[in-house]
Amino acid sequence: MKTLTKALAVLALAAGLGSCSRPAADEARDLYMFTSFREPATEGLRFLTSTDGVRWDSLPGTWLTPVIGDSILRDPSIIVTPDSTFHLVWTISWRGDTGFGYARSKDLVHWSAQRRIGAMDSVRSTVNVWAPEWFYDDTRGEYMVIYSSCVPDSAFSLGEEDPLNNHRLWYVTTADFETFSAPRLFYDPGFSCIDATLLKRGEGDYVMVVKDNTRPQRNIKVAFASDPRGPWSEPSEPFTGFLTEGPTTVRNGEGWLIYYDDYRTHAYGAARTEDFKTFTPATDSISIPKGHKHGTIFRAPASLVKAMRTDAPAAAND
Repeated sequence: MKTLTKALAVLALAAGLGSCSRPAADEARDLYMFTSFREPATEGLRFLTSTDGVRWDSLPGTWLTPVIGDSILRDPSIIVTPDSTFHLVWTISWRGDTGFGYARSKDLVHWSAQRRIGAMDSVRSTVNVWAPEWFYDDTRGEYMVIYSSCVPDSAFSLGEEDPLNNHRLWYVTTADFETFSAPRLFYDPGFSCIDATLLKRGEGDYVMVVKDNTRPQRNIKVAFASDPRGPWSEPSEPFTGFLTEGPTTVRNGEGWLIYYDDYRTHAYGAARTEDFKTFTPATDSISIPKGHKHGTIFRAPASLVKAMRTDAPAAAND
């Protein structure tokens, strides 16, 4: 998610989040924030903070305890709107639920009631909804939530996958965060895929970073489009190794850093790119606390983060 837009108030297109930009005078006082969770994902929402988007520290505490679905909070994604509201979506169940979670906050401490958004309730035989992620479509003035689902009754190519593990990417949209559209198919590359994150590089120039979730691959690739709804190009060759997932991007100098969860080694990896065609390993140059699991990157005022560290009761719950 993931270049800043005038319509939004945090780090947006550069981080692939479709979130909101702040006035230039305030950007120096913003910190990078990385949404996180820890296995088994029952404690709740966590954060990392950074001044440079490279070296990260844990922000102690859990900031939203899940109470809907199976009472888990995985794959948290936050976008910030022009009124400085933080909007959160997350995975609420491994299987057996066809919705995702939603809540909003002004300070990342006090949250609205948790809502279940029934994204795939209307799609027969849907097994799950995984890893919802925000993207702001400034060409249409609407917010997209992109996620992956298995729909065994569909005609999707199966390949080597079990019908209950044959994911494709879907999306819903909202303009007001109260009502969400019917689901639409977002991406079918002919194989199981999950964990998509989008960014806009310029007019008519969009990049998707996505996990190929097929048994032989389970690595991360990229695709390109001239419209955030697609159609998308054929996926690239993978730029990560086996058993990697959960990518998120952030602008870094003249290029981008792509973070990803290297779940085989229980650590975080990264790659640098200037064009999303050539990638340089960057794992040795980043610093992320152990136990962090994948989310997305946005920006928040340093004063707000300071208040979270010193004033919020939740901060005592490490």
